[in-house]
Amino acid sequence: MMYLMIAGGLVLLFLGGEALVRGSVSVARKLNISELVIGLTLVGFGTSVPELVTSLQAVDKGAVGIAVGNVVGSNIANVLLVLATAVILSPIMVNPNAILRDGSFMALATAILCGLLWFDLFGRLTGFLLVAMLIGYLTLSIILDKKRQDATAHMHEGEGEIVEVHYGLGLGILIAIGGLIGVVIGANLLVEGAVTLARSVGISETVIGLTIVAIGTSLPELATSVVAAFRKKADVALGNVIGSNLFNILGILGLTALISPFSVRGDAGAEAMSSAGSASIMSTMDVGTLVLSVGLLLLFSLTGRKIARWEGAVLLLGYVLYMGLTFDLIPVPAILSNG
Repeated sequence: MMYLMIAGGLVLLFLGGEALVRGSVSVARKLNISELVIGLTLVGFGTSVPELVTSLQAVDKGAVGIAVGNVVGSNIANVLLVLATAVILSPIMVNPNAILRDGSFMALATAILCGLLWFDLFGRLTGFLLVAMLIGYLTLSIILDKKRQDATAHMHEGEGEIVEVHYGLGLGILIAIGGLIGVVIGANLLVEGAVTLARSVGISETVIGLTIVAIGTSLPELATSVVAAFRKKADVALGNVIGSNLFNILGILGLTALISPFSVRGDAGAEAMSSAGSASIMSTMDVGTLVLSVGLLLLFSLTGRKIARWEGAVLLLGYVLYMGLTFDLIPVPAILSNG
């Protein structure tokens, strides 16, 4: 039964997320909202709604490991799985100037997340500040992009244009609402099934959140990136991954902490990450992989004019290695112990 719940939840999250993005983008076009704004907001936020609803429901059910693992795992999967797949399908021609601003802000958000995990600061004030940062970033980006119309603006416009839908206003609203309902139901099924699975097989909820749940909630980003690669617009996949990672940290964790403050300490199966010595649900390997994935993304993007297939293969190999270490399928040296 729990496997059916997980499978059903993943399917509903994927279909619901797709419907929500398509419906909301179609409505935005009927309201004459620019592709730039659509790409920066609706596409980025829409593909992150599965993570948001899943994390909110997980915290509400006391499964903090699934909530936080979902965000950290999704950000890892976005780079090492989603972007890697897109690059292998179609190498990305990169204009370093196009991602310098967004990439730097993503690195800053990742550093902030590491600090919050270390000091366990997920109260309402933190949530408010994270959401405020996201709003400030989006507002500044829209103003700068409209004013300059540079490579960054064209990349964000491409993120909007990749969603080729033109429903009527009424139908678009119905599809968006239906998608949101599907996401809510799917998230509930996925969290219930994941919690049951974790307890029945003796795997921590955090590991389930970092893997099964994170991959499931990253499916909309994967679908968007694959479509972009097949249409020879793989640069859109890069912008989508950066935007999604920003939404995950600032929007999802921010809203989750604002609505329902939580603590990341208390999982005996994780290696301590705090100076106080208490155990954190995030191991140093998980956070290290997150930081490494961001570092590789920026390195491959900013040091050349193209992210080549071999670099995509390196990213994907990194994800396979991370999964192997997470599930103890690969012998782990003592200095890299995951707990």
